[in-house]
Amino acid sequence: MWEYAPAPESRDIANLKPNYRMFVDGKFVEGTGEPLKTINPGTEEVLAEVSTASESDVDTAVKAARKAYDRVWSKMPGSERAKYIYRIARQIQERGRELAVLESLDNGKPIKESRDVDVPTAASHFFYHAGWADKLGYAGYGPDPKPLGVAGQVIPWNFPLLMAAWKIAPALACGNTVVLKPAETTPLTALVLADIIQQCDLPPGVVNIIPGAGDVGATLVQHPDVNKVAFTGSTDVGKIIQGQLAGTSKKLTLELGGKAANIVFDDAPLDQAVEGIVNGIFFNQGHVCCAGSRLLVQESIADELLEKLHARVSTLRVGDPLDKNTDVGAINSREQLTRIKELTESGEAEGAQRWTSSCPLPDKGFYFAPTVFSNVSQAMRIAREEIFGPVLSVLTFRTPEEAVAKANNTPYGLSAGVWTEKGSRILWMAQQMRAGVVWSNTFNRFDPAAPFGGYQESGFGREGGRTGLEAYLDV
Repeated sequence: MWEYAPAPESRDIANLKPNYRMFVDGKFVEGTGEPLKTINPGTEEVLAEVSTASESDVDTAVKAARKAYDRVWSKMPGSERAKYIYRIARQIQERGRELAVLESLDNGKPIKESRDVDVPTAASHFFYHAGWADKLGYAGYGPDPKPLGVAGQVIPWNFPLLMAAWKIAPALACGNTVVLKPAETTPLTALVLADIIQQCDLPPGVVNIIPGAGDVGATLVQHPDVNKVAFTGSTDVGKIIQGQLAGTSKKLTLELGGKAANIVFDDAPLDQAVEGIVNGIFFNQGHVCCAGSRLLVQESIADELLEKLHARVSTLRVGDPLDKNTDVGAINSREQLTRIKELTESGEAEGAQRWTSSCPLPDKGFYFAPTVFSNVSQAMRIAREEIFGPVLSVLTFRTPEEAVAKANNTPYGLSAGVWTEKGSRILWMAQQMRAGVVWSNTFNRFDPAAPFGGYQESGFGREGGRTGLEAYLDV
């Protein structure tokens, strides 16, 4: 047997500062809001103090973005905008190790995920959209599509750097300027991205980053001089935003919660499927809106698959996010950990059979062991509500029609997965399921060239790909 030995990444690489300031009109400035302290969820220590925006700061940022839009960015040829966006992508690559360590410190995700997924994908979004900046006339939206103006963007805490790239890159490529509010628990990598943007000599005001709590996001969303709102976060907040903007001229895209079905048929390669199931729900501690949190298994293979799944999950290491051997890091906040515990307790109370990995958990920090519920019914809360943690609910089915019915029995519709050797069945299932993304014999695969978004309470609009450009163009 190989013995485990820690392989910690040095936190010094993050170049952590004691204080961070918001980024407005090309400069780092003190916000006039109440400063916040951002916490390392792996140790519960305070990482840094971050100045936040007040209502007047939001107004200042929007005015800076409007000025940059009117005078510089919207008038700049696409080929010139592309050079700036490409430069940002290269700088993200250059500072990738720093960004990865800082992301794991601030968010709690394992360093191997920050290093191998988040940072490279963030860079690829800027690379991809740099290529579109001078080709918008060939995107299918008319010969000369126009930008919208100022984009107000609010992002969540589960993928702080990646969500910033996901939002900022297409907005800039299409000629818009940006005011972005990162999540209050994870503002640090967005502010380092601001430093990169400053180093890349973007004209002042083209990108503004204003940390703060939900009130700052609400002020930004409702600002009268914001033309486009892009929000990724909870369904409840998304509904509030939609109500606030109803009847206005603002363009809106929402990417909200999910309760994805990961469907395994009896002809699926089980070992491969188990890896996909583990990736689908335990990647990023289950803090993924498109996580495969409902496993639908054909009844004839359910026992065999569960046995393999328990054995595989037992090998997952939970612990220090900066340890390169860690598979499951820390839950992002105490509040989120409390919600995960409350929902898992409801699963036991409603009669589901709980299996939790016996892996040791650190004494300090916000940690939750990977958990699998079997004998789950569709009426249970763990099968209906988004847990947003490393908790899997297992249901069974007998026929493809039953699988579709159970997969669609949710108010959400963001993603799904299908595991089978039959291509015709995959195509049929994809057509029947109400999900924005359907993965075939894999899960959680992302490409900036592919549009992403949901149906029903998972939101509307698409981000990424040619289709995603429409959200930032007057078409």
